[in-house]
Amino acid sequence: MHHTHLDAAGHPRPQLVRDPDWRDLSGPWGFAHDDADLGRRARWMDPGVTAPFTATITVPYPPESPASGIHDTGLHPVVWYRRTVDLTRPAAGRRLLLHFGAVDHRADVWLDGRPVGHHEGGHTGFTCDLTDAVDHDGPHEIVVRAEDQPLDPTQPRGKQDWRRDPHVIWYHRTTGIWQPVWLEEVPDEHLTRVHWTPDIAHARVHCQVRLNHWPDGPRSLTVRLALGERILAEQRIRTDQRETAFDITVPALRHGQDLDDLLWTPEHPHLVDATVTLDDAEGAPLDHVTSYLGLRDIGWNDGLFLLNHKPYFLRFALQQGYWPDTHLAAPAEALRRDAELAKEIGLNGLRVHQKIEDPRFLYWADRLGLLLWEEMPSAYAFGTTTVERVTREWTEAVTRDLGHPSIMAWIPVNESWSVPNPADVPAQRHFMDALYHLTKALDPSRPAVSNDGWEISQADIWGVHDYTQDAATLRRRYGHAALRQGELREQWPGAKRVTLDGAGYHQQPVVLSEFGGATFEPAAGEEWFGYDTVASQKEFADRLSGLVSAAVDSGLAGFCYTQFTDTLQETNGLLTAERAPKLPVAELRAVLTRTRPASG
Repeated sequence: MHHTHLDAAGHPRPQLVRDPDWRDLSGPWGFAHDDADLGRRARWMDPGVTAPFTATITVPYPPESPASGIHDTGLHPVVWYRRTVDLTRPAAGRRLLLHFGAVDHRADVWLDGRPVGHHEGGHTGFTCDLTDAVDHDGPHEIVVRAEDQPLDPTQPRGKQDWRRDPHVIWYHRTTGIWQPVWLEEVPDEHLTRVHWTPDIAHARVHCQVRLNHWPDGPRSLTVRLALGERILAEQRIRTDQRETAFDITVPALRHGQDLDDLLWTPEHPHLVDATVTLDDAEGAPLDHVTSYLGLRDIGWNDGLFLLNHKPYFLRFALQQGYWPDTHLAAPAEALRRDAELAKEIGLNGLRVHQKIEDPRFLYWADRLGLLLWEEMPSAYAFGTTTVERVTREWTEAVTRDLGHPSIMAWIPVNESWSVPNPADVPAQRHFMDALYHLTKALDPSRPAVSNDGWEISQADIWGVHDYTQDAATLRRRYGHAALRQGELREQWPGAKRVTLDGAGYHQQPVVLSEFGGATFEPAAGEEWFGYDTVASQKEFADRLSGLVSAAVDSGLAGFCYTQFTDTLQETNGLLTAERAPKLPVAELRAVLTRTRPASG
């Protein structure tokens, strides 16, 4: 059967899909708050213990959200889930896996009272192997305990508020399960990771493959790449390792004048279908998965971003990935719709802010053509625990997502959050720089930024946050060719210096990575946050046009407007929280796609 990337639509793990179909466990689960943390001692995980689970929650929506059916925004550090599912014992040579897309922040999982999994990190997924715990066909009980300490500043929390109610730029918490829960039956020996890193200049794709355990003998891996019906490459290698990395030659990339139908760009997001087959030494099949990739290179030089070795100006907005009824979890079709809306209003990218987004959103960005910056949700206090947690979770995020063509930059720290004094505390600057180097060790193919917004140290992009509402001021600060040599005339456009002492300039692009932020004048008594108010649609249009024009006419390599949609009290979006444009789409598009004058 010929599979294409279209088969990945809606799959919770779109770059590693296998037959037979996966089983979605979204829907009603038993639910309980455990504010006194009694559940472990009272053995709530044991079979038949139903008394505590008096409420019903709709997974995967967090209990703080209306869509969950719980809608309790109070401070509840421990929650429990329970669901009875009919399971069939896997046949010999097969395994049954239970996948969690994300559980915030620490999760323990039991099947019929037997521990089957543990994970810490609220924004990345994990897998539980149920095989040995399924001793009969029929009903089984899955129980999940999630601990999410709302007052812990060393926990990577992003924009989730540590106070009871949202304030300034922080929002309701997202506790517990907030991404898909799903079952999958797999071969006993199977692929757990397939990564793609294209290298257009050298007409090849670098592939990394990982197995679930060390093989007991030689294995064959066959990779096939196709664009529609056109076979681009087919390669077979032999390995006896659990993890294997190799290069796949793509001869079609050698024809330098015939690349438009091959290369991925936001304007032409061509996706290459991939299959990976794992066989034993005798050629007997062990596993078969479908995947996809985009053939594109990300680069930077002379103060410019380069997409496929050509200058490319970034037209981004800040994306919080938050919805009124479901919070950080996404309602049905919302991930696709956000990508479509961004394209419709003229953006070529989004900076996903303080959130590791659901892989299904990355799929739609890949398929529809949208560049993304991926950013680690911050902790708020520096210390050993923060270092341990952020390092572990960021490593999981980067290694999960590095095969997506849409992702063009990694941002481990934002605005010195968790490192409030890197200029004066050497350990904090070492942490920032270490995260940059860790990111580059995991993925040297993309730019990385130690700290976006200000106090830049190690960085392939100099991202500046500047909320001046005066277009003339923006032009004075950034409208000069010297930006291409890293000269930032205004060293304090935000709360702190743009660069730290010793931050070397090596032709990095300078991007206005947060600006704008105007909101319509709120009603009397309405709680709101923005950087300025406008009184009418015309004033909003004039403000937006003036600021964007100043950014486009500058020596900058791109801009990122704050923000894509309103989010709770932060009402400074281009769209409302319900995704309604605040100006006619054609007008927004005209402003956001404005090009530099010919003389520029």
